[in-house]
Amino acid sequence: MFTTGQLIFAILFFIAFVVVIFYSYRKDLKLHRKYYKGTLYVLAGFLLFVALLFVIKTYLKQ
Repeated sequence: MFTTGQLIFAILFFIAFVVVIFYSYRKDLKLHRKYYKGTLYVLAGFLLFVALLFVIKTYLKQ
């Protein structure tokens, strides 16, 4: 399906992308800690909401 050159390019691109994202995140870590306090609570609430919808769906299906 893919040639060897395309696979090598995809792998190298993925590695470079992950390195750049990691470097950018580490560089902005102080700003993330300062401005995004409490985001874990929002994430937990969202995941709880999705889980609740899933439970309601399975309960009403029976």
